[in-house]
Amino acid sequence: MSVAERVIHIVAAVIRDAAGRSLLVRKHGAAVFQQPGGKRDPGDADELATLARELHEELGCELVRDSARLLCHCSAPAANEPDHVVEAAVYMVEVRGAIVAQAEIAELRWIDPAAPDVPVARLSREHILPLL
Repeated sequence: MSVAERVIHIVAAVIRDAAGRSLLVRKHGAAVFQQPGGKRDPGDADELATLARELHEELGCELVRDSARLLCHCSAPAANEPDHVVEAAVYMVEVRGAIVAQAEIAELRWIDPAAPDVPVARLSREHILPLL
């Protein structure tokens, strides 16, 4: 496997509530929590289309596209794929509708970005949460 094949490109969301907490998700079979989001599909027009699709599939909510602003580009060892690196475009977003764990999401958790009370994937812990 080449180095290029070991890089996973994703789009991730930072969703915050009125208290300033950030939403993290844990996938079925995973030990750590991470930002919601995922990989771009061939039919996705752009990063925000990917994010809208992923949020709808995994959380049942709708991305408010006008709210999206790029927070950062970052990378870290993948949480769920050994010997892979995740490269993420991370957007601060607002959503509409109820947020419910569905599809590959086993659990949701609203956390204080400064003091997470759950195990957090390196990408979120080292790069995203410190920006919040």
